[in-house]
Amino acid sequence: MQIRLPRPSLPSWARGRWIAAAAALAVLAGAGTWTAVADDGAPDVHREDLVQRMPGAEIDTSYFVTEGGGRRPAVLLGHGFGGSKDDVRAQAEQLARDGYAVLTWSARGFGDSTGKIGLNDPAHEVKDVSRLIDWLADRPEVQLDAAGDPRIGVSGVSYGGATSLLAAGHDTRVDAIAPRITYWNLADALFPDGVFKKLWAGIFFTAGGGCDTFEEQLCAMYERVAVSGRPDRAARELLGSRSPSAVGERIKVPTLIVQGQTDSLFPLGHADAMARRISANGAPVAVDWIAGGHDGGDRETSRVEARIRRWFDRHLKDDASAGTGPAFRVSRTGGVDSTDGRALLRGAVADRYPGLADGVREFALIGREQTFERPAGAAPPAVSAVPGLGGGLGQLGTSLGVGISLDFPGQHARFDSAPLRQSLRITGSPTVRVRVSSDSGDAVLFAKVYDVGPDGRSQVLPAQLVAPVRVTGAQTGWEVELTLPAVDHEVDAGHRLRLVLSATDLGYASPAEPASYTVGLADAGGLSVPTAPSVRTQPAGLPWWTWALPAAGAVLAAALLVTARRRSVAPAPDPSLADVPLQITGLTKRYAKSADRYAVQDLSFRVEKGQVLGLLGPNGAGKTTTLRMLMGLISPDEGEIRVFGQAIRPGAPVLSRVGAFVEGAGFLPHLSGRDNLELYWKATGRPADDAHIDQALQIAGLGDALARAVRTYSQGMRQRLAIAQAMLGLPDLLILDEPTNGLDPPQIREMREVMIRYAAGGRTVIVSSHLLAEVEQSCTHLAVMDRGRLVQAGPVAEITGESDTLLVTTAQEVAEPLVEKIAALPGVGSAIRVDEGLLVRLDDTAATLSATRLIAELVRLEVPLTGVGPHRRLEDAFLTLIGGSA
Repeated sequence: MQIRLPRPSLPSWARGRWIAAAAALAVLAGAGTWTAVADDGAPDVHREDLVQRMPGAEIDTSYFVTEGGGRRPAVLLGHGFGGSKDDVRAQAEQLARDGYAVLTWSARGFGDSTGKIGLNDPAHEVKDVSRLIDWLADRPEVQLDAAGDPRIGVSGVSYGGATSLLAAGHDTRVDAIAPRITYWNLADALFPDGVFKKLWAGIFFTAGGGCDTFEEQLCAMYERVAVSGRPDRAARELLGSRSPSAVGERIKVPTLIVQGQTDSLFPLGHADAMARRISANGAPVAVDWIAGGHDGGDRETSRVEARIRRWFDRHLKDDASAGTGPAFRVSRTGGVDSTDGRALLRGAVADRYPGLADGVREFALIGREQTFERPAGAAPPAVSAVPGLGGGLGQLGTSLGVGISLDFPGQHARFDSAPLRQSLRITGSPTVRVRVSSDSGDAVLFAKVYDVGPDGRSQVLPAQLVAPVRVTGAQTGWEVELTLPAVDHEVDAGHRLRLVLSATDLGYASPAEPASYTVGLADAGGLSVPTAPSVRTQPAGLPWWTWALPAAGAVLAAALLVTARRRSVAPAPDPSLADVPLQITGLTKRYAKSADRYAVQDLSFRVEKGQVLGLLGPNGAGKTTTLRMLMGLISPDEGEIRVFGQAIRPGAPVLSRVGAFVEGAGFLPHLSGRDNLELYWKATGRPADDAHIDQALQIAGLGDALARAVRTYSQGMRQRLAIAQAMLGLPDLLILDEPTNGLDPPQIREMREVMIRYAAGGRTVIVSSHLLAEVEQSCTHLAVMDRGRLVQAGPVAEITGESDTLLVTTAQEVAEPLVEKIAALPGVGSAIRVDEGLLVRLDDTAATLSATRLIAELVRLEVPLTGVGPHRRLEDAFLTLIGGSA
């Protein structure tokens, strides 16, 4: 049983001084505003908004409490950097419903609070917390341990998490804390191993509002370090004095530490340091590594806040039945949820905190001594974590091989292990000893361990984390032990471990002068990997749908039996159409909730092997609806579609012979073109040999661009890569919807050649496009639709070269009433104005109506004609066909 530790009480004279200070300083700027916060089936939460005056600042606060229940413990909730009290309102309301008196506040310089940001200066921000505790001690709802001493817990995220630790170290009245994704030593966070973490430091000062909002000495410190690129002793001492580590030996209260795995700002090493120090003080400690962090990902808010409530129930309410959870828990990904694309999480637990070096195994690394360069200006830099971005990808890295890391040739050394014979779970910080020398002064290196796939090219950087290291006096060479970032990561059997030492990194400041480094493995060159064997993954709980879906299925089956509804059976294959890529017969689709309005009506046409069919029609003609039915995405109301004799239904096996490119494709910009295609095909679950990637790429004609990152591609290259993706598996029928969107003329010509090359192999292409000139050059056949119906289908040459379409050129524009008179002439099917004059289509009964007879009729109507001749442009023929269907 965990017992709440006794706290040393303040002497009476000190308590009197605190009370007097509270009376003098915590003066309300107004009487405050009470608001009732209702929640169905739960007690009403009353919120009182107050402004409390502190020395040099006015602090905006909110107080949450429910009616009745007598005296209760209190909780202070702090917010993250750049936020305000509003960020923790929902958690405060829930804690109030659970029987706590809750006070939230906006720290100095944030929200509606005034004052300068001091980065948790003990003389200001931490003192503010003590004054808020004074105020809570005077509330009639708050339980007291002694006069002026409320029973109190403190929790917060990031900046607020550090506040909770500092409050426990500076004020003995704090009884329990629950810091979340925060730092132990801010100097170590922003200057790890003497290297300036420039991106995150810049974000800190930008999110805080710039130098005008910070204490003057903090602004001067930041500007000094940002210019030099290297932290000095004064900077480290300033940040260290405002960090929880400065009072670590005085934090002796039960502590629940929640830290993020995807966090390049405050990595897991900070949680390890606070856990070891507070445990050594004799206090109960539990550690929870969540999936997300400052770099993004799932912060598991609901689960974590529920655990914090239970932690406070045990240590503030003395509720022995409240389960506080295991001593150590880590969230692990277990694939991807196909419904929303989110990483699936499972907990792994242990009855003790294993630290970062438990269950170490040695893995030999292979590689000779290597020399590499730091370029002038340290540019271009290698990429590991990008603040706010790496976390989401880091969670998917294990499953899909996704990451954003990048190391430039000639700027790093690498050493690989042999392929692993069995899977390996890394839990903690790997270490390795290396020899480092430099032709200049200090060597600044960035160490990381990759999970490398069997092909030796695809690699994932776990959690996108890198460890900077500064080796002083490296001209003579030094042997150093590198401690790699702490991670929890599964390496599959057959994969390799790869140690990379880079001369630069995007997130950190490197010396601007060029330098040459030589790095080799020390001794046997082993990589020490912690495995934490006592940490066991919990079995996944059964989600609600495992029992709900079978029950729902039983109900549905019963309903179908009662109503005698039977699922329609797909028509049998038609052997006579086994070699016909596409035949559409009587296809009809009505608009939703309409019995007589049609998106597609009685559509029939056939496409043969080797054809490139252009599907044309104005907006609303039904082209997209037809393509969606063709791909099995929606079902027709009447008629049928057969692909190689097989009737199309959603999920029909014959759809594996169909490739589709609709409007555009999404690619991972940091991966090469080839890697994107391999990743896409891997996601289909089909054998790699069936992809025929090389053949698809040869047709697409991307050449050397395949090895480059997609972010370097032009729009035309991206379109061709998208077409290549649709061609994977070399489908017999390829459907392209507007493949030339956004392309310039040369790119359009390249896309035309791609389609022609693909069909030349005996396959079939259907392309929907608005660029009629391109369709005329690339397509062999056309199907023209208007208002859901087929207007005409056939070879392009026949449609553009029909003798019944005449171009009548005129000296001036023909008025619309006169156009209507021409259209009404016997033997004329339609007449439409164009730039040159008129397009006149003769109907089927006009076989005897000659151009001479037409000219005579036009003269009689006083049309100012200048010539009459056959019309052969697809654009004009298309307009004529559409006009004739009106």
